[in-house]
Amino acid sequence: MSITMHDVARLAGVSIKTVSNVVNDYPHIRPETRDRVSAAIEQLGYRPNLTARGLRSGRTGVISLIIPDLRNAYFAELADAVMRAADAQGLSVIIEQSGAERDREIGLLGGARKQKVDGILFSALALGEEDARILDEVTTPLVLLGERIFSGPNDHVTMHNTDGARAATAHLLSLGRTRIAVVGAHPGEVIGSAGLRLLGYREALAEAGIDYDDRLVGEVGGWFRSGGAEAMRRLLDSGAQFDGLVAFNDSMALGAMRVMQEAGLRIPADVAVIGYDDIDETRYTLPTLSTIDPGKDEIAEVAVRYLIERIADPDAAIAPREHLAAFRLVQRESSTVA
Repeated sequence: MSITMHDVARLAGVSIKTVSNVVNDYPHIRPETRDRVSAAIEQLGYRPNLTARGLRSGRTGVISLIIPDLRNAYFAELADAVMRAADAQGLSVIIEQSGAERDREIGLLGGARKQKVDGILFSALALGEEDARILDEVTTPLVLLGERIFSGPNDHVTMHNTDGARAATAHLLSLGRTRIAVVGAHPGEVIGSAGLRLLGYREALAEAGIDYDDRLVGEVGGWFRSGGAEAMRRLLDSGAQFDGLVAFNDSMALGAMRVMQEAGLRIPADVAVIGYDDIDETRYTLPTLSTIDPGKDEIAEVAVRYLIERIADPDAAIAPREHLAAFRLVQRESSTVA
C-alpha cells in the first residue's frame, strides 16, 4: 500500500496542511516542525505526488524524452529506465523519435509540443556544437543526453564512452588477443559515440604497444544487427586476420557473431568478442555476450533528477552540470578463456 500524506501527518503529529507546506517548501515553518515532518517522510519512504502538485502550479506532470530510434535496443532500454525513474517521482513520459534527422530534432524541441510538457530529456545525434544557439533558445527546462553537445547552459548526462571502449579493448588484450578488429566506426566522426569509442580502442592498443591498423576497422551506417553483419562480411572478404572483436554496441556484436559463426569461426576460441551497452538480450545469446554496462539506470535517474530541479525553479542560478555515469565490464562466454 502506498504511503500517503495522511500517514506522514499522523506519524509526525501534525496536520496534513503542515505536511503539505513542508513538501512544497513553504518558508514560514518552525525548524523543529520541519525536521519532524522530514524525519517522518524519510522513515515512511513517502514520495510526494509531483503530478498533483503540478496541477496547483499550472504544470502538466509530463516530460518528453527525445531519442533517435526505439529500434536500437539501447535507446529502448534507456526509455524504460527513464519511465521508471520518472514514475517514481509521479511524472509521465512522452517518447518522441527523431530518427537522427536534424530538422526533426529541431522541430521536436519547439512548436506546440513543448506546451504539453514541463521539461525535455534530449538525446541528439544530428545536432552538434555549431547548433548550440538552437538549444539556447529553448525556454522549456532541458537536460541533454549523449555526446553531441558539450557546452552551453544545459545540464548534460552521458557515459564514459572512451574509457568504456578502452576497457573493452584492454580486456581482449589481457586474454592474449593481439589482432583486434572493431565494428561500428563512422568515417570522420570525432564527437559522438562512434568517434569516442574508436578513440578508446586506439588508446588501449597504444598502451599495449600495438599499432593501429585501419584494415581492422569496420565502418557502418547504422548501429543495428545488419550494420554489424555487413561490416563483418567486409572484414572477412578482405582477408584480414583477427582474433578479437570490439563492437561499439551489442546489436552490432550480435550481427557480427552470426556472420562469423556462419563462416566457421568459433567464439571465443578463434575470435573473442565484446560489445557495449549490456542490453538484456546479451544474457541469452549463444554464446552469451561480454559487454560494457554503461550505467543506463544511473543516466536515467540523474537526468530525471536534474530535470525536476530545473522544472521546480527555472530561474534558479544553478550552473550547468555534467554527469558521467559509472560503467563496468561484464565478462561472459564470448570472451571466456577455456
